[in-house]
Amino acid sequence: MLRSGMIERLADSQEQFDLLIIGGGATGLGTAVEAVTRGYRVAVFERGDFASGTSSRSTKLIHGGVRYLRQGQIGMVRHSLLERERLLRNAPTLVRPLSFVLPAYRVGERAINFLGLRLYDALAGQRSMGSCRWLSRSKAIELMPQLQPQSLRGGVLYHDAQFDDARLAVALAMTAARHGALVLNYASAENLIYEGGRVAGAEVCDVQTGKHYRIRAKRVLNCTGVFAEALMENDRCVSGESEASVRIAPSRGTHLVVDSDFLPGHRAMMIPSTDDGRVLFAIPWLGKVLIGTTDKAVSEVTREPVPEEQEIRYLLDHLRRYLNHPPERSDIRSVFSGLRPLVRRSQSKSTASLSREHSILTSRSGLITVIGGKWTTYRQMGEDLVDLVENNSGWKRCPSVTGELSIEIPEASSIKADLNTRTDGGELTADEQAFVHYCVQHEMAQTIEDILARRSRLLLLHATAAIETAPLVAAVMSQSLGKPAEWAAEQVDQFRRFAARFVAG
Repeated sequence: MLRSGMIERLADSQEQFDLLIIGGGATGLGTAVEAVTRGYRVAVFERGDFASGTSSRSTKLIHGGVRYLRQGQIGMVRHSLLERERLLRNAPTLVRPLSFVLPAYRVGERAINFLGLRLYDALAGQRSMGSCRWLSRSKAIELMPQLQPQSLRGGVLYHDAQFDDARLAVALAMTAARHGALVLNYASAENLIYEGGRVAGAEVCDVQTGKHYRIRAKRVLNCTGVFAEALMENDRCVSGESEASVRIAPSRGTHLVVDSDFLPGHRAMMIPSTDDGRVLFAIPWLGKVLIGTTDKAVSEVTREPVPEEQEIRYLLDHLRRYLNHPPERSDIRSVFSGLRPLVRRSQSKSTASLSREHSILTSRSGLITVIGGKWTTYRQMGEDLVDLVENNSGWKRCPSVTGELSIEIPEASSIKADLNTRTDGGELTADEQAFVHYCVQHEMAQTIEDILARRSRLLLLHATAAIETAPLVAAVMSQSLGKPAEWAAEQVDQFRRFAARFVAG
């Protein structure tokens, strides 16, 4: 996946695409794979790096969504469990099984959880990853010795899956490119092109050079997540269309990362009921423990949401109720937030109660926008989008093949280098340098942030170590990109300012 080759295609003004996709997160990349494997000419543009927003700030779970059963979203849970099974089969090195313990401290809590999880298993059917188990008090402590024993009545064990979100996004980009899609990061679709009142493409700017290109396409898809309404508003100004009845309700989810000492082993913990009716997870992930998430409605959409002190306290306070030796604030290695583009169809002020299902809107000009959804169902969202395009355009219906499609696994995963395990700014090994070179040359990494936040996950795992490692990565990248020393110094300065918000302080 060479960026230079994609730029050459971009410069070919003679190429017209069937689908132009704006947004290179889970939805945009998944839709690109769906469309290109049906034989369509596809271009997907992301103004930052792939999955640089919401799609790299998830709770790292591929799951049906146990808590959605309480809300009666049976259909969504069933579809999610089907997609879970497909991902486990199609991307086995990026998605893997994970077992969870749900501790019970109140009378009747264990029975309620067990019945709910039996339904969860029933909805999975033959795709079940193993039946849930009723745990006695002693068995719960045996499986998870870190549990607070006082008042513990037992628990329930169940099974789901986890993944590395940013690495899966890169794998989707590579898969789309392998099948012929034009896939480009740091390419901003700044203006839509209209012909006869219909959207017919976009003016795209290569952020790295400032050069503009006019890209024509038969259909344009808005897959920009929490930023989708901005593009919809620009389109309404041109088409004169009234405001859509479905709106985005952005919600901030904050996560903490601590050392594995606080929850050693390979099992995760699910806190089934919090003060505000949510569930929380403590998950072993890449040698650390990921804790999250909050669900806080926000009024302003920003590219880099900042966690609030109240959210950090909320997560730590709930862990204290369940763990013998819970982490303190000083134990936090990294803290990060992402914004969810939830669908609002009512006046409810609580984002925790809003559906994670997606909605697809088609404007008067033909712009197609998708909002909502989650990582687990990205493939289904892409299938729904391409189905709608075919139906609305009168195109011949092409069958979807993505349910059985192996996802391209980045070769960088095989390089024996693990930046994720670094704890300081010690010199890069030869393998680590090779990893950085590979990501620049074959995965379109353009900045230190791309390497340390997404190609590796060091920033999310140990923010201070990432800051200390930045100058070493910059030196390797400048060589690989052919950039001067001044570029490396500027990159280090930018990354340090960016990464500071991941330090709990």
